[in-house]
This record gives sequence, structure tokens and C-alpha cells, in this order.
Amino acid sequence: MKRRQFLATAAGGVAATALAAPAVGQSMPEVRWRLQSAFPKSLDTLWGGADLFCRLVSDLTEGRFQIQPFAAGEIVGTFQVADAVGDGTVEAGYATTYYYVGKDPTFALPCDFPFGPNARQKTAWMYHGGGLDLCNEFFAKHRMYAVPAGNTGAQMGGWYRKEIKTVQDLQGLKIRIGGLGGQVLQQLGAVPQQIAAGDIYPALERGTIDAAEFVGPYDDEKLGFSKVAPFYYYPGWWDGGPLIHVMININRWNALPKVYRAAVNAAAAQTYIDVLGKYDARNPAAVRRLVGAGAQLRPFSQELMEAAFKASNELYDEISTKNPDFKKLYESVRAFRNEEYLWFQVAEYAYDSFLIRSRAK
Repeated sequence: MKRRQFLATAAGGVAATALAAPAVGQSMPEVRWRLQSAFPKSLDTLWGGADLFCRLVSDLTEGRFQIQPFAAGEIVGTFQVADAVGDGTVEAGYATTYYYVGKDPTFALPCDFPFGPNARQKTAWMYHGGGLDLCNEFFAKHRMYAVPAGNTGAQMGGWYRKEIKTVQDLQGLKIRIGGLGGQVLQQLGAVPQQIAAGDIYPALERGTIDAAEFVGPYDDEKLGFSKVAPFYYYPGWWDGGPLIHVMININRWNALPKVYRAAVNAAAAQTYIDVLGKYDARNPAAVRRLVGAGAQLRPFSQELMEAAFKASNELYDEISTKNPDFKKLYESVRAFRNEEYLWFQVAEYAYDSFLIRSRAK
């Protein structure tokens, strides 16, 4: 009799445990969001980041929190993503925030700016230098919360119809470029144009623009720039390590259960690793193919680099006198960058320089 009572009690306990697990899951709400990417589906690196992020959030929440990604233009265009997130047209966006410097130049700093930190240093500033909190203090003023979810690494300096040897060669040059890099080039005599990825090639082909920068070899090859502009310059001094963010409407973010916020952060971190790793893995073969097909690789001259550095610092000083948000973020990231390079020149630079010199042996 006691044995039967024990088995009945044990069976009841197992059943209660089995019922308790789904009950916990059922207590979590089903959430359905839309995410507007700033990038077209033809760019598997950048579109792929948005798609991966959404899939990971679903996996981490057993399908209860689902985010549907939309390619550039499917709901709003590339340069309207920040507004669409802020006003609640969509719950989230996936973009490089320097696309929105027209709203406020401070939007460049969470992403990238001329002569900013490299990709590793930017990550360190975000997560261990106070950058994430400072950036979200600013984003909140635009009704957004944002988390890093990708990085391209250092970019190229773009495609040009003619050689660019001196600063004088920039005079009147119509170039597609976003962010503060365009403002610096404008100070050096160029005419910057902000054009979405899918519209760059036609503009180059028709001669509406004389040059264009986008990301680097893998994406640039897909977009076909080498067919209409043979000179490929480096480095992209305006993009040393640009972050891509998932931007979230702040009311939607604040309404999320804690476990869903954790899922967003975890998914964004994994996406960050995947996007940066994909670029590092695919750019070497792409630049080989481009050069093999006739692209003429050129470094920017020391004269041009120094002029751009000087103009950049003058621009930042000018903006800082008028914009306290910019000043606050810029002073933080500049100090962090300078301290990082104090260290990078010791071990990192020496190590990389040796292996670069030894590669051909």
C-alpha cells in the first residue's frame, strides 16, 4: 500500500514538473515586430546581418519573439530608417547611423567618423569605455535605443574615374559618400553626394558622379563599380571600423520583458561577430579578383591623408562648439582612441608589421 502511494505521489510530481515548464514559456508574450534594413538583399553581408539577427532572436525565445526583416525600400528608404524607428512606423531598424547626420552630426559618432578608432577599438569603447551608455543617452533624444550588431572593419577609399594624387585633384569631384567624411571632403573641394547602395552604379555609369565609396572589395565587387571607375583607393580614412546598429523604438524596447531584452543583446552580439568575420574572410579573395580583372589599386598620398586629418579635426572642433551632444561623445571616443593606439603601437602593430613583411618569404 505504501509502495502504491509512493508511486502515485512520484507520478504526480513528474506530471507537475512537466506542466510547469510549458507554463513558464506560456507566461511570455508573443511579440511580432518589423525591422527595416538600410541595405538591399543583394548584399549578403549587410542584409545577412539583419536576417541573422532576426532568426537568432526567434531561436532564443523559442519563436515567441519574432522580428520580420525588410530590405531597403520595402517599407521606407535607406535614409528614412531612423525616422521610421523613432516615430514607430517600424519597431526596429538595421543601419549605419552615420546615414542620419543630416538630423544631427552626433549620429556619426556611434558608427564612425574620419580617423576614428578601428573595429576592435570601437568595440572596446562601446562595451568597456562607456560608449554604449553615452550613445544611448543621445539616441533616447530621438526616441530610440540601439545596440551594435555588425562591423565592416576598415573600409576602402572608393572608386574613381581618374587618379587622385593631390588635394587639388579633389576640386569639384562629385563623390558618393555618407557621414562626416563627406563634410571633410567638401572642405577639401569635393562635392559629396548621399546615394543609397542600389543607386550608386547607375550614377557612376551615367557620370552623375565621378567617384563612389561603399564598403570594401566583397561588397564593391557585387555592386560592379570596377566596370565604370577603374582606380580603387585605400584606406577609407572616414571608415576605420564602422559599427552597424539595431535601432529600436524606445517605447517598444522599454515594454519588452527582461528575457527578451537579453535575447536582443545576445543576438546582436552574435551578429556582430558574424558580420565582421564574414568581411575579414571574404575581402582577400575579392580584392584579388578585382585586381585580376583590371582594377588599379592605389594608396591615398601622404599629402592628402594629412590634409584630410587636419580638416577633420577642424570640423570636429567647429561642431563641438555648437553641439553639446557631439562634444560629449567625441571627447570620449577621441580620448579612448588615443589611449588605444598608445597600446596598439607596442604589441599589435609590431606583430602585424612583422607578419606582413614576412608573408612573401
